[in-house]
Amino acid sequence: MRLAAESDLDLVEVAPQAKPPVCKLMDFGKYKYEAAVKAREARKNQTNTVLKEIRFRLKIDTHDYETKRGHALRFLGAGDKVKAMIQFRGREQQRPEMGIRLLQRFADDVAEVGVVESSPRIDGRNMVMVVGPLKNKAEAKAEARRATQRAEAKAQNEAKAAARIDVSGEDQAPMTQSLGDLLPEGFTVAAETEAPAEAPEAQKPAPAVEPAKDEVPAKEEAPAKEEAPAKVAEAPKQEAPKAAAPAPKPSAAEKPDAAAAKPAAVPAPPKPVARPAAPKPGARPVPKAVPKPAGKKTT
Repeated sequence: MRLAAESDLDLVEVAPQAKPPVCKLMDFGKYKYEAAVKAREARKNQTNTVLKEIRFRLKIDTHDYETKRGHALRFLGAGDKVKAMIQFRGREQQRPEMGIRLLQRFADDVAEVGVVESSPRIDGRNMVMVVGPLKNKAEAKAEARRATQRAEAKAQNEAKAAARIDVSGEDQAPMTQSLGDLLPEGFTVAAETEAPAEAPEAQKPAPAVEPAKDEVPAKEEAPAKEEAPAKVAEAPKQEAPKAAAPAPKPSAAEKPDAAAAKPAAVPAPPKPVARPAAPKPGARPVPKAVPKPAGKKTT
């Protein structure tokens, strides 16, 4: 007990009948868990052979015989034994050789998965024969498990292969794997327009076009463009009520700038003509004072 307390383990008596009794230091919880796992594995691998029974009649039809044989093949393939029984009725008991021939035919049909363990024997009004499987139940279960795994793997491979192939019909939209399938129906993405191939040539400067002989040179159109300042200068003069003298001439300092702004071939604009001053209005006569009546006082 002292050693178990120091080691933080349990003191388990494993041989109580011995003298002295035998004890062991162990972790009892872990021991119980391992024992349960072993028992579960043993139950999984154990084989419980079941005796399946199939009954025949002496005058059985072909289709019924094929059905009974199919059941027997399934039972033997699963690792179970099959007990074939023929029932005799009435005067059929006097023909046991017909039952033997039927059971021998049945044994030949299931010879691929079973072997005869007990030959046909008469038990009262019945004739019995036992057929055992060629593989035990554990092997049959393992083989069935492997077959199931192979079938699942084959189904997965076929599903992957079908996902890569476009199986949509002509009336359906083709299957794609782009992110555009996740967008709503009304949503559209504007694609970037590619620049035309002749873009570099468009950036080049346009070649100079020579004026035709019949066309007027651009220099002659300058006077029409320069008349705009003269018209603007005349506008305030018309609004003034009194224009006694013409507009003052520009000073000598301003003439070089104006001359520099105008081309040499452009003539000077005509000077505005001074209009006569408007006549002044005459003096209005002063009205005479009207004499007031004597009898009334003014406030």
